[in-house]
Amino acid sequence: MRRKWLKRAQTTAEYAVLIALVIGAVVAMQIYVKRGIQGRVKEVVDHVGSSAAVGNSTFCFTTCQYEPYYVCSQSNSSQNMTESQAYQAQGNVFRNTEANSGVNRTQTMGWGS
Repeated sequence: MRRKWLKRAQTTAEYAVLIALVIGAVVAMQIYVKRGIQGRVKEVVDHVGSSAAVGNSTFCFTTCQYEPYYVCSQSNSSQNMTESQAYQAQGNVFRNTEANSGVNRTQTMGWGS
């Protein structure tokens, strides 16, 4: 009985190792598949040029390729707050609060401009 259980445990462990190897290979190949697809897209864009006719439609491409390292973002934000208090007769207090805020964002793409 114990031998049968050990044999089943060994078989299960072998399957687990085999599945882990297959998953590891798929994860490792993911980078190369992405690079291959990006290379094919660049090759098509370079081959076609700036425009191509496909059927009855004309597609326009840009020869500039997207690079995330060439994107520059800048953000400026400001906030102003004014609070005033006025004491009135019989101990009443009049309070006034004004708040202004603004955000200015700029994004520059080095590859397109």
